[in-house]
Amino acid sequence: MTAQDTAPSTTELKTPTSADLAQVFTTERPPRPSAWAASTTFGWRALLKIKHVPEQLFDVTLFPIMMTLMFTYLFGGALAGSPTDYLQFFLPGILVVSIVMITMYTGLAVNTDIEKGVFDRFRTLPIWRPAPMVGYLLGDGFRYLIASVVIVTMGLILGYRPAGGVTGVLAGVAVLLLFCFALSWIWTMFGLLLRSEKSVMGVSMMLIMPLSFLSSAYVDPSTMPNWLEAFVNVNPITFAVDSVRALMNGDWPGTDLLWLAILGAGLIAVFGAATMRLYNRK
Repeated sequence: MTAQDTAPSTTELKTPTSADLAQVFTTERPPRPSAWAASTTFGWRALLKIKHVPEQLFDVTLFPIMMTLMFTYLFGGALAGSPTDYLQFFLPGILVVSIVMITMYTGLAVNTDIEKGVFDRFRTLPIWRPAPMVGYLLGDGFRYLIASVVIVTMGLILGYRPAGGVTGVLAGVAVLLLFCFALSWIWTMFGLLLRSEKSVMGVSMMLIMPLSFLSSAYVDPSTMPNWLEAFVNVNPITFAVDSVRALMNGDWPGTDLLWLAILGAGLIAVFGAATMRLYNRK
């Protein structure tokens, strides 16, 4: 083997000609995707994760079934005389509570992508800046819908009969999904702010658990001590539970739905802005 054979080969670099440069600068650039197109693309990315790791659906299938069965048969007889009677009051509440608990996984997904360096790539793309975040929420909306179907179906099997019929159930689920979309901005903020998945999970659970149990989901607030009833009546989860319960029962929520809409708009305005500020600085 000669020295000529072992010498590293060199690649000749070609200097671009004026014709090459003219072609580059005169070629029309692809149009920038719209905000909706970019967001739905990231939403589709979230759904593809479920396709490749279907175990992610355990928390929106097995968890709601377990919660519904456990509370119905543990507390139904003591609180309402029979599990079936309690289910008429309880099912809209457990529907809200179960899906609210699932929303915290949005923050975990955000934090995981940060740890993998995926967010650095997102920020270099010529797209609407909030699109990755909105995409997470759109993808999770599909998970919330699955959980809603599972809980309502389980309730019907156990004896729940919504006075509002199909229309009332669909309206209640729609209101719940919109509320969860607004609520999830809190967890996206935590996903960007905190440095590990365990931290995101711990802080999220610390907020969700007391708000979920100190609400009107399980019992009528009028049976509580005055000081506790006062807190429960202004709990955001209570507004969601009462709105969904009224719609599924064929009633109009009125004030509860108005307050829920104001609260949802406030959550998006405050935590959505905080999320994007952290995202741009991350």
